[in-house]
Amino acid sequence: MLIEELEKIKKEYIEKSKKEAERGVIKILVHMGTCGIAAGAREIFNTLLEEKEKLSIDNIKLCTTGCAGLCSQEPMITIEIPGELSIRYGNLDVERVKEIFYSHVLGGEIKSEYAISTGLEKPQKRAEEL
Repeated sequence: MLIEELEKIKKEYIEKSKKEAERGVIKILVHMGTCGIAAGAREIFNTLLEEKEKLSIDNIKLCTTGCAGLCSQEPMITIEIPGELSIRYGNLDVERVKEIFYSHVLGGEIKSEYAISTGLEKPQKRAEEL
């Protein structure tokens, strides 16, 4: 794949994400790196999918993502609500993730007792940029 093709994919992704944010789409990212899967991230994903489908909600996008580098906090999710700081939750189980879904995602109330970070990490520089 050429760099131009990757740039095109990146641009399309950014535009799609902007449009979703304008429509108020809430993203729930389930961290499913090897450590997350071993810690139970699949069960977390399936629980969120069941709750979303049970309520027929269409403004919530459930996504999988890779490792966040905090293996000891797995399983983890990140909630991204347009116009707000993202919140990462860790050490989750089925009951905790349901609490977060109803309290934070649907109700706007952060479950601080499960939150492990806010905001997005700063992008890392490539070695050749240092």
